[in-house]
Amino acid sequence: MHSEKVDAQDSLGATALLGGSVGEQLSVTGRYDVKCLDADGNLKWEDSIENLVVTVGKNNLLDVYLGASTPTTTWYMGLVDNASFSAYAAGDTLASHTGWLEYLNYTISGSSTNRATAAWNAASSGSKASTATTFTISGAGGTVLGAILCATQARNTSSNGGAGILYSAGSFSASRVVIAGDQLLVTYTASV
Repeated sequence: MHSEKVDAQDSLGATALLGGSVGEQLSVTGRYDVKCLDADGNLKWEDSIENLVVTVGKNNLLDVYLGASTPTTTWYMGLVDNASFSAYAAGDTLASHTGWLEYLNYTISGSSTNRATAAWNAASSGSKASTATTFTISGAGGTVLGAILCATQARNTSSNGGAGILYSAGSFSASRVVIAGDQLLVTYTASV
């Protein structure tokens, strides 16, 4: 006959594993890292933005991953204007975001009508980062407050948004004055 003895410590471990709360909580977060270079390539400032992943962005993520919806294969970045800014909201969409306007005084590879294409590195340790995207400030410059990630390339200058999915929006630690010739190098890191 074979018998095993279980001490109190082993018993407690088994109880905690079987009866306790085992699991992980999924949190969707993101961060923009931004560097501003002057026309001569000198660093003027840099900042990191913890962003808001809006409800439509979260829903899109869940529908693609768990609902077999067609994934968006190309994402785009834009900038947020300091003018008339009041707040971001979880309910913001690309077509309707009353608390902020998109900053439009920039070019991407010579185009003044498109947002910047986000190119992605492979995911690692629960995060996926983009490569740096360059926004070249044009015109009179202005005051930039933050950045967005969305699924539409063409900027809609009349409504500052347009159709498509808004994934996230976030503000710098302070608004930043930019002038023509400045370049903003923006990367985005999504984490779950």
